[in-house]
Amino acid sequence: DKNKPLSEVVAATEGAETTDGQAAKQKKKKPPRKESAKERLQAAESRAEENYDRLLRVTADFENYKKRMEREMNDYRKFANESLIKEILPIMDNLERALQIEYEKDGDAFDGMHKGVEMTLKGLRDSLRKFGLVPVESVEKPFDPNLHHAVSQEESEKYPENTVTQELQKGYLLGDRLLRPPMVVVSKKPENKLKAESANHKNESRVKVTVH
Repeated sequence: DKNKPLSEVVAATEGAETTDGQAAKQKKKKPPRKESAKERLQAAESRAEENYDRLLRVTADFENYKKRMEREMNDYRKFANESLIKEILPIMDNLERALQIEYEKDGDAFDGMHKGVEMTLKGLRDSLRKFGLVPVESVEKPFDPNLHHAVSQEESEKYPENTVTQELQKGYLLGDRLLRPPMVVVSKKPENKLKAESANHKNESRVKVTVH
């Protein structure tokens, strides 16, 4: 328009150019690419694999938990009566000592009492065995510091060194746990044998020195 000022004509021209430029840029923009069926399948398989791995881990954790609870329950059932059995053991000790007493004045009366005590002790042992109580076999066995409580030593030619020769108090296992170690006497070599072995060793040493 001839009547419009020059500044308005310039501004209108610039605005038209800007609008045309934006339209050209929009035409140049590509539409978003759609995923192919193969890509969608691969993504789904990846998610499925992750979920499967997660399921395996959860399942393994649950199985470990079940096993741990079963072990704890088994231990509880095995050892729930431990305190009670420890209280009963001294009674068994006294009954066993009663069986070792020799009585000469009235043999018949003593025999009757002896049999009664023996039957009581047997019944008590049988009952406790049902709860897993087992006596520790000690006499004539090699001394084991993890199993036996040694109270003294005695010289012995009958037994090898470090062999249990006497049991002063019975020991017991509750299941596979040592409830009370047996109090035992352990053998050692007689002094005369030790002296003889020492003398022989000295003689052998002298012979060796002479030979060299």
